[in-house]
Amino acid sequence: MQELTSKNWMFPFQLCCFALCFGTLVRGFHRNTMTDEKTQAKPVVLTDRVRGITKAVLDPAGMFLHRLGIHPDVITTAGLIVVAIAAVVIAQGRLQLGGIILLLGLPFDALDGAVARAMQRTGKFGAVLDSVLDRYADGFIFAGLSYYFAVLDQFEMMLLAMAALLGSLLVSYVRARADGVQVETKIGLFTRLERIVVILIMLLVPDLLTVGLIVLAVGTNFTALQRIWFVYRTLKNRGG
Repeated sequence: MQELTSKNWMFPFQLCCFALCFGTLVRGFHRNTMTDEKTQAKPVVLTDRVRGITKAVLDPAGMFLHRLGIHPDVITTAGLIVVAIAAVVIAQGRLQLGGIILLLGLPFDALDGAVARAMQRTGKFGAVLDSVLDRYADGFIFAGLSYYFAVLDQFEMMLLAMAALLGSLLVSYVRARADGVQVETKIGLFTRLERIVVILIMLLVPDLLTVGLIVLAVGTNFTALQRIWFVYRTLKNRGG
């Protein structure tokens, strides 16, 4: 009898996860996009919920850092440096250590906004800088993964990582373009927080790496298309 190895059982497990992901995406598409702008309630994404839960902790921390004279842009930049370090570690094949570094760097992603609120910042440059550096962070992580797979000659995995990166960038790009035509586009199953959660899980549990990349590659590109459809319907309802 053939010995049951991790490869024997991982493929059906990955297939089941992919099917579950696809079913969730289809249900999310109907839930989030099949209503028009007049009847749809303002969407509340996971990021909003987490921000509401952590507000009681983040606001005092932001005020404390503000009193120390720390500028929010410094925190934003420091967060990117942490991600860059994690990306180098990931490229070397130390996936779990890279995941731990990313996990430790998560507070930077929230504290810059808390400090900005504490200093009652009114300028818009901070939001622009934060968004741009977030895209760099996405690029660093998936570049590290792509390098790791290329060294191992796992080019199919490298393509999955590139597809996930493309989808991640497009999710944000569609929202930015939609803002230009006055359509708030926060809907979608894979906003940045969801992507971070999946990335952390697949790095900390390397056996889930393939599943995680499939979920990200499919989910992010689906979300980009979901947002395009939402913008189309919204503008059509406005007569545009």
